[in-house]
Amino acid sequence: MTRIDRAAIDTAIENKAWPAALAALRQFWRDSPGLAGAQLVLDRIKKIEHGAPSVPCRLAVLRSFTLEPALPMLRASCALHGIDLTVQVGDFNTYVQDILTPTSDLYSFDPHVVILAVQTRDLLPELWSDYTALARHDIDRAVERATGDLRAWIHAFRIRSQASLIIHDFEIRAVSNSGILDSQMPDGQSDTIRRINRELRRMAAQDTGVFVLDYDGLVSRFGRDRWHDERKWLTARMPIAADCLVHLADEYARYLIPLMGRGAKALIVDLDNTLWGGVVGEDGLHGIKLGPEYPGAAFLALQRTILDLYQRGIILAVCSKNNPADAMEVLEQHPHMLLRPRHFAALRINWVDKALNLRELAQELNIGIDALAFLDDNPAERERIRLELPEVHVIELPQDPMDYARAVRESAVFERLTLSAEDRERGRYYAEQRQRTELAESASSLEDFYRSLKMRAEIADVTAETLARTAQLTQKTNQFNLTTRRYSEQQIEEMSRGRDWRVYTLRVLDRFGDNGLVGVAITHQEGEVCEIDTFLLSCRVIGRTVETALLAHLARQAAEGGAARLVGSFLPTKKNAPARDFYPNHGFYAVTLSSDPALMPTASRWELRLPHPDLVCPEWIEYCTVPGEN
Repeated sequence: MTRIDRAAIDTAIENKAWPAALAALRQFWRDSPGLAGAQLVLDRIKKIEHGAPSVPCRLAVLRSFTLEPALPMLRASCALHGIDLTVQVGDFNTYVQDILTPTSDLYSFDPHVVILAVQTRDLLPELWSDYTALARHDIDRAVERATGDLRAWIHAFRIRSQASLIIHDFEIRAVSNSGILDSQMPDGQSDTIRRINRELRRMAAQDTGVFVLDYDGLVSRFGRDRWHDERKWLTARMPIAADCLVHLADEYARYLIPLMGRGAKALIVDLDNTLWGGVVGEDGLHGIKLGPEYPGAAFLALQRTILDLYQRGIILAVCSKNNPADAMEVLEQHPHMLLRPRHFAALRINWVDKALNLRELAQELNIGIDALAFLDDNPAERERIRLELPEVHVIELPQDPMDYARAVRESAVFERLTLSAEDRERGRYYAEQRQRTELAESASSLEDFYRSLKMRAEIADVTAETLARTAQLTQKTNQFNLTTRRYSEQQIEEMSRGRDWRVYTLRVLDRFGDNGLVGVAITHQEGEVCEIDTFLLSCRVIGRTVETALLAHLARQAAEGGAARLVGSFLPTKKNAPARDFYPNHGFYAVTLSSDPALMPTASRWELRLPHPDLVCPEWIEYCTVPGEN
């Protein structure tokens, strides 16, 4: 693709061609990822009036070294992913005071995310510089001190903040103090630092919202000698070489994108010259390039990478200009295909414009256009989607298919920081959904369809096992979400411990299988009033009346707890129209809005007198509560 210059960006902005301006700005950043490029991105993106919607994020950075030059690049990368980033940088080497002091600027800033970036040489100077002079007990004492400090900092931070915490692990020296002898010893310098990193990961796993950034792996990936600039370290306490700062910024973005819910839920893939080499309509089943040898190995590597995304919970779909019979023959019969029809939640194999196909796929999958990523070898098709659907994450592919897999692996929109059981089974859920759709089309009535599904709704209080999925649903569910309030794992956990709060989860099973944990409701009761703070359903069960089963459970629980009124609000967004009439359709009546500043002017407020005999679980749903309920 031709490189984009500043004039092209400015021309598009002057002409108010907003999709073209955003596409040009994204390509410019891919071509010029540095400090100067970041300044241009941050300046021009303010002028694009109708770009991709953004979410605000307050990031606090606590550090033991100078990393400020990387932050404009991080802000630029985040801006192009729909994140409006505000950054607070702690004073040099004051990270301990910042964490331990309840009145510090860190907590006044009230961040969404905090990064703790401490070098090995700063936390463990004796292990970094004087390892060969230390006795075994001195080494053990240093390790215990470091891990004890980290444990205390995490504990203090979690008491005072609900923000997500990202901690650098500790890098290994490029050349150990003992030379090659270090690798011959089970307790050498490198292995000791790895031991601290293993303990750090164990500690992070025990606390919700605490994540480890593999800083040692990042340094190693780009080369330890290349990464460091000793002169800058000695003169400005900035150890990272100028050309590597962008890699640090990119790594930070890989964490912020999933934390702020800006990743892709689905990958839409082309077929010819993308999943295999050649054109099946011309080359035939046995003539396309796909297999363990070059050049087919490049496409096999891409399929392995896409299969990894599938196991990570990314929905897969096909969008290909092709003859359906030819394409399906390859998907079903080619001996080297790793991706089979069962892996794809939807197929669009036709000669229709791909932008129209992507719109239909988003509707069929019940997700937003901005949750789609698009993979196509054809630059013209990629450009078409960038201009027609600027919300879609278009993955830029290099000319050489040998680099296709790397391009997909390096795409930050597929990153995940947690992986629930539902994520692992998402592909199966969508395959089963196709069967439900076929059943619905053959049923004589909607009620017959509901009965034929043989649904079972299991409602429980949130548990440690369901905490991650519960938070994930609040962060990602947009369509059937009455208030669209986003909560982190630690916020959900804190609410579940509150005496007046209840956090409910809903699992739905039917004749085709387990849909997984698909609903969340959060209530807060004060005296005779029970407030529905959050009520949401995953898109895969919308329109199957399970929302009524969950609401009926909330009403019963509230009445048994002494509430005389069940109240809730609908806060409209661009995406939650399917939930607009939920309350009036279930017998609630409108009430005057309170002066609560959290309610937007277009919000509506609804109330139901309790007990309400007409609000019951539909008779075609087997309803039960499961162990774990209070």
